[in-house]
Amino acid sequence: MLLMVLQQYPPPAEGAEGPDTEEQNDDHRLGIYGWRKRCLYLLVLLLLSTLLVNIALTIWILRVTCLNTEGMGQLRITSDRVRLDGVSEFLFSLYAQEIHSKQDTSLLIHSESQNVTLQACNGKGGVLGSLNLGPQSMESVGQHFEVMTSTGKLLFSAGTEQVVVGADKLTITGSDGAQCEHSIETSLVRAEHSMDLRLEAPTRSLHLDAPKGVHIKAVSGSGQAVSSMDISLLSMDGVLILDAERVQLPKLPLSGEGEKGSPGEQLYEVCVCPDGRLYLSKAGHTSTCHDNSHNC
Repeated sequence: MLLMVLQQYPPPAEGAEGPDTEEQNDDHRLGIYGWRKRCLYLLVLLLLSTLLVNIALTIWILRVTCLNTEGMGQLRITSDRVRLDGVSEFLFSLYAQEIHSKQDTSLLIHSESQNVTLQACNGKGGVLGSLNLGPQSMESVGQHFEVMTSTGKLLFSAGTEQVVVGADKLTITGSDGAQCEHSIETSLVRAEHSMDLRLEAPTRSLHLDAPKGVHIKAVSGSGQAVSSMDISLLSMDGVLILDAERVQLPKLPLSGEGEKGSPGEQLYEVCVCPDGRLYLSKAGHTSTCHDNSHNC
């Protein structure tokens, strides 16, 4: 832009010379000329270029971030929910009342280098429960822990008072079995096919107790009870049944020679003392326990 101020002069008098009039007009003409004018044009061009670059960058940022009236990018904000499509990265904590995936789509929570922590807090910011998934372990902190099936059936629950396994069958696959520090209450304990079942207490006593009886059965093998001290079989209201084709008590004390049966065999009868001890007495036509009661 050029600003020129021209001063009007009265026409020259008659008889005045022409060259003097043109020289006088040149002396009173004002404006920007020469290098100043070129610099001013260059400045206007630079401002115009900067304005065009800013407009282009603004349009590019709007297109890249997908900014619209409902949100930005893959994020959509509505009156009742926030919807996020695709994969997104959160640098800090995320607070939400409910997180779920779209229909027929799995929900993936992934951490590239550290753990994943889910926490439930109260109104004051205190942690009521948490689930920590680390690279080596998983930790759950809370008053009660439950594992449910898709149909709502309880599989496992743990609390401050008890631990419940709700599955129809609990299988322990460890080669060393299971170690229990206190009592176990169950209706059935059995081994897998072609495997032995062993109930062992290396340093303490082993007790099997049931209000309606204990049934020990070996379908295709043998049963053995070994103790470094005493083995007590006690029935409070019923009887003690040893149901087998052959029952052997090889180390019972003998009261004498038994009656000969088939060649090479000696016959004995099992006698019971008032205190419950057993001993063998030589067999006869009638009972010989009374005759050999001195063994008690």
